[in-house]
Formats: sequence, structure tokens, C-alpha cells
Amino acid sequence: MTYPLINRQNPLILASSSPRRKELLTRIGLPFHPVASSVIEEDFNEDPVQSACSLAKQKAVDVRPGFESSWILGADTLVVVDNKILGKPENEQDAVEMLTLLSGRDHNVITGFCILTPPGKALHSEAVITRVLLKELTRQEIVDYIKTGEPYGKAGSYAIQGIGAFMVEAISGSYTNVVGLPVCALIKALIMVGALESFPILGVKS
Repeated sequence: MTYPLINRQNPLILASSSPRRKELLTRIGLPFHPVASSVIEEDFNEDPVQSACSLAKQKAVDVRPGFESSWILGADTLVVVDNKILGKPENEQDAVEMLTLLSGRDHNVITGFCILTPPGKALHSEAVITRVLLKELTRQEIVDYIKTGEPYGKAGSYAIQGIGAFMVEAISGSYTNVVGLPVCALIKALIMVGALESFPILGVKS
């Protein structure tokens, strides 16, 4: 069965209030409408990939009421080191502990995303993994970075697209995945499931 394509009159519903995800979709010119999900990002299990995909689906399903004729995208990004999932820091001490743990080491950034059809069927679920290496951080660098306020609201307590770029020595994989949404994989998936016919969408400016 075919459904209406994503366009300016029928935008993708983004089940997220993340400014990073909104910025990425705006930059590539994909019509979307953000709707904040009420899902609490604490439903982690032993498998980070499953956790990311599960949370992404929960977010998409959570915002569906009122958007039964739209394609819906849910996404969740996790930072994982030593098989430990690092969420968003609750306070300064949390941020210090996370950045100390990540200092001088590589870790995985996992973004799970889920696409719901207009009838609400989870048609596609996928996780993208990027390896990130942070430089050795001094105590002063950690303290000063936290004072900028940027670590708050970020999984792993850093933002690769912001001031936190100073500590990223190398990445292996998708850069936009670390920001919060693997754009290349997402567009391929939207075309595959029939939400887009092709991309870029002509006539839509970023």
C-alpha cells in the first residue's frame, strides 16, 4: 500500500524537541514538523542498540495521536563506553565523571531511529554506530568546558558540533550520527519505505 509522500503540505513528524535534530533536517531541506515526546529516556537494557531502537519507537508512537495521516520519525542517541550507557548529565558532578571516563579513549555513539507509516506501523527500525576518540583532557579543560553549559542536555556530556569539537581527535563513521541523527541512513530509509520518491526534494530550500 502506498501513502502520501513527505512534502511541504505533508511534512515528516519529528518526535523530538532536540535542536540538533531540527537543525540537521532544516539544513538538508527535508520538510518536517517537530513534536516533543514525553518518553523518559531511561528504558535501557543490556544491549545499547536495542535500547536506542526501542526508545526511538516509543517516541514515535508517543506523538502519533493527532498525526494519523503523517509519516513519523523517532530517534534516540546513546553514548556507550565499556558497555556502559552514558545518558545526559543531571548535574556538574555527572558531567565531570562522564568526561573523565571518556578522556583519552574511544567510545561508541549509537543513534536508533524508527519510521512509522501513517497508519502507525513501525516500517523501519535501524541503529547507526559511530566510533569517536576524545583527546586526553586535563582537569581544567573538563571544568572549563562544563562552565560553558554545553554538556547539559547532551548524551555523554559533550557536543561534537559545538565547543566540544576541541576534544574530538577522530571519528569513524557518520558525523551527523554523533550530532543526533544519521542523515545519510535516514534518507536512504525514507526512500526505501516509500516516504520519499527521491532526494533532494526540488523546490524546498534549506
